[in-house]
Amino acid sequence: MSVRIEIVQFLANNQSAPPPGLGRRYDTEKFLPEAGNTVICPLDFSNPTHAAVVEARRRMLALPGAEHFIYTPISSLHMTVFEGVIETRRKPNTWPKGFGRSASVESATETILGRLVGLSPPPGFAVRVGGLRPTGLMLKGATEKDEANMRAWRDALTGPFGYRHDDHDDYRFHMTFAYPLKWLPGSALSRWQSEFESILAELVDAAPVIPLRRPAFCQFADMNQFDELLTLEA
Repeated sequence: MSVRIEIVQFLANNQSAPPPGLGRRYDTEKFLPEAGNTVICPLDFSNPTHAAVVEARRRMLALPGAEHFIYTPISSLHMTVFEGVIETRRKPNTWPKGFGRSASVESATETILGRLVGLSPPPGFAVRVGGLRPTGLMLKGATEKDEANMRAWRDALTGPFGYRHDDHDDYRFHMTFAYPLKWLPGSALSRWQSEFESILAELVDAAPVIPLRRPAFCQFADMNQFDELLTLEA
């Protein structure tokens, strides 16, 4: 099983602009209001192996340079299945077709919720770690069938949401731990690479399957908390 480490794109000498979410989704101290909805699989805290994910996050926070990132709360950890509407993103491929571009996020959430009630969900899936980057875990289906089922979920959800993202077919499943405040200095690469190799090895050994709950439609006011509105049975 191959896993990847991605650090170089977070180095200052490989970036010419500030992190894209800074000043919109978060500032240097906190997450900012940015209401929306989404379908996620929350981390299953009832499963003992969730502790391996939390430990990986703790070790990343202990690295020199971790202050270059703002970390989401442990309680909010999840894998995104399908990105829903966000008030700061009102474009044709991210906003329900036929729904007023100036409509409130709340009304869009109500409409999508009604559509999801009648959804015939694809089969369930299991997830493994596919890699690590400073912002969190890269995730893949535990088997090829699981990966196909994850993609089937995304396909099925384009109907209720009424749009298809530009990166729909190439979407990279992930679990976000943090967002960059500023890019890492080049001098951090060696230490982060070495520590990431150790973190990954321990995580894969302790949690060959990442424990996730069933997909759920959630709403949020910011990146601190995701409130479940409907569990989508698989």
